[in-house]
Amino acid sequence: MESQSTLAVTRCGSLDLHWGERTYVMGILNVTPDSFSGDGVGADVNAALARARQLAEEGADIIDVGGESTRPGAPLVSADEELRRVIPVIERLAAELSVPVSIDSYKSEVAERALEAGARMLNDQWGLKHDPRLAGLAAQWNVPIILMSNQRDKGGYDAALKRDTAEYNDPMAEITASLKGSLEIASQAGVPRENIILDPGIGFGKSWQHDLEIVRRLAELKELGRPILIGPSGKSFIGRVLDLPVDDRLEGTAASVAIGIVHGADIVRVHRVGPLVRVCRMCDAIIRKEAKWLRNR
Repeated sequence: MESQSTLAVTRCGSLDLHWGERTYVMGILNVTPDSFSGDGVGADVNAALARARQLAEEGADIIDVGGESTRPGAPLVSADEELRRVIPVIERLAAELSVPVSIDSYKSEVAERALEAGARMLNDQWGLKHDPRLAGLAAQWNVPIILMSNQRDKGGYDAALKRDTAEYNDPMAEITASLKGSLEIASQAGVPRENIILDPGIGFGKSWQHDLEIVRRLAELKELGRPILIGPSGKSFIGRVLDLPVDDRLEGTAASVAIGIVHGADIVRVHRVGPLVRVCRMCDAIIRKEAKWLRNR
């Protein structure tokens, strides 16, 4: 297994991701009318640009644009509708911001148009299990791809759409096996290893107890030798533990992010960028003693 200090640098647009030096922050930009967090900007391109500028100013390293809600029970969105939502926004962000843009989509036709519009990272919530053609796009464009373990996929994609939580004995063993399968699909398609990032998929087909276990046992994914992204932001496991609504889960998210970093998270995907950038920097100062940004203070 590669150590963090020997992982190759990953290039994302104008950003070089030096794994192990610090935690990177991905800011969420939902261009949907039904985001679970209530922060979707819908089809308002100017509102999306203003929100993206705010995320960048607060310290986001990457902005992840999504045009289809992933909350449990959300209606499916056609590729045409998703394109209508995300492409004008990505074009504006790529033209007016220096922060690289990621496209959060599991549809290859959406991903391809997003890359043409200026996106420089792919984020696939199905880990290439729904549309393996995304791997070919990542290889062709030489861009990073995030592969997520979606436990709603047990029994196949169609069956997964009918349930929110899978049943299994050892969540980390199955997540690891799922991600190994995604890694193999990506490798066979020619995606360079340094362009692959793994996400255990907090909240996707897991119970709230499983989500807690993922954060607790995150270090086990290091055996796969790739950087790890986690997305605990405002998720239901925090609500269950603290008995709080989605708009009052910042502290729970911060605790999950901090413990995730301690156990090996390299990127955190969050809604509230400003406060969580500060959490990341403090964690980095404690656990990453070789951080170049800190040595210059």
